[in-house]
Amino acid sequence: MKKEIKKYKILVTGGAGFIGSHIVDRLIALGHKVLIIDDLSTGKKENINKQAVFYKEDIRNFEKIKSLFKGIDFVFHLAAQPRIQPSILDPMPSCDINIKGTLNALIASRDAKVKKFIYSASSSVYGNQKNNPLLETMEPKPKNPYAMAKYFGEIMCRVFNELYELPTVSLRYFNVYGLRQPETGAYATVIGIFLKQFKENKPFTIVPDGKQKRDYTFVGDVVEANILAMDSEKAVSGEAINIGTGKNYSIFEIANLIGGKNHKRVIISPRRGEAKITLADISKAKKILGWTAKISLKEGIERLKK
Repeated sequence: MKKEIKKYKILVTGGAGFIGSHIVDRLIALGHKVLIIDDLSTGKKENINKQAVFYKEDIRNFEKIKSLFKGIDFVFHLAAQPRIQPSILDPMPSCDINIKGTLNALIASRDAKVKKFIYSASSSVYGNQKNNPLLETMEPKPKNPYAMAKYFGEIMCRVFNELYELPTVSLRYFNVYGLRQPETGAYATVIGIFLKQFKENKPFTIVPDGKQKRDYTFVGDVVEANILAMDSEKAVSGEAINIGTGKNYSIFEIANLIGGKNHKRVIISPRRGEAKITLADISKAKKILGWTAKISLKEGIERLKK
């Protein structure tokens, strides 16, 4: 006899954004009722699933958002000021949105007695470490305001779990890429930038020295990690869990995968406040969530080039 899947009322903050919109789509495909809070500062109207209930609100305005949490079973908190470089140029918005906004969402979740709060954290909290792969037990060493604010969000999730018994889990994403990723502007990802440049037959713009390595994770795999985190009875105590592939690639290797070795490249100005290497140890994700990444970087890029 087929096991019946429970249907829940779920709130996704940042549900019009790159990752958030994919989570919304998956939740709706599973039959859940989904509400979205997004102020569309970085999210897009075209990303909003028509079956979701959308509220254009700023998560920093507690009085505007608190009533939307009533009757909610699970909260996926993705609303944030993303990316490192904008936070270096102006730390205020990153800290205001990522700290105050997360605190508002946690308070509203506590008051609404939600079953679990799933927080989209960031691998940037590790900074530069002496050893790789990166383990959740390592001391975070944020190198920029964005990473600092995202780590403070993790701390708040743990405190709300310990103090108010709100089940929480923080998923530390490693360089997410995929359909709907930003391709231009301050929030663009390197894979998004290179794909756009390749399609327009423009040279790849490479930050010195091109040898920095990242663990790139396909957005579909990140979505599945979120769904497993929602369902897991083990992921409830405010713990942080790495969500990556356990493999990393240099910027030059990304350029080769997208355009081949002969596509023209130009070196641009260096970027401050970024780690040299990221590589996820995903043993905790395997143990607690039963999750591993299924899409290789080569396959992910091939999907996006079609």
